[in-house]
Amino acid sequence: MPESSRREIEDLVELLNQYHLTELELEKKGVRIRVRRDPAPIMAAPSVEVATTVEPISSTPSSPSAQPSESLHFLTVTSPIVGTFYRASSPDADPYVDEGTLVKKGQILCIVEAMKLMNEIEAEADGKVVKVLVESTTPVEFGQPLFLIDPL
Repeated sequence: MPESSRREIEDLVELLNQYHLTELELEKKGVRIRVRRDPAPIMAAPSVEVATTVEPISSTPSSPSAQPSESLHFLTVTSPIVGTFYRASSPDADPYVDEGTLVKKGQILCIVEAMKLMNEIEAEADGKVVKVLVESTTPVEFGQPLFLIDPL
């Protein structure tokens, strides 16, 4: 592999780490390079608020007694980057998943757009989508919960 190609790949890996991206793709002169890392599944923390009505998730920690006890075993899929959340690949397409959808590890759940890059967010484990926590076209922050998944 030429040194210039190796350096480009190293630069992509550095960008991936610097901006906390899960995937980055570059196409140059007919050569496509895709760098990807799989985030580790994160268990739902007691500070995640699960609402039965449609309400925004509070950024302040809630008391553990205010949570349903069964929500503690759910996997929380969080945004790996700051960007715009999309539930579907285009405005007229069906959402990738809905509440109640059974998903397989690696299945696309949504897209988070950051700096004109579409980052596919994938299921980290097999399970059932229990709650979609964000509305489509909403800005999301790094680490913000997007979905709750009941692992199988």
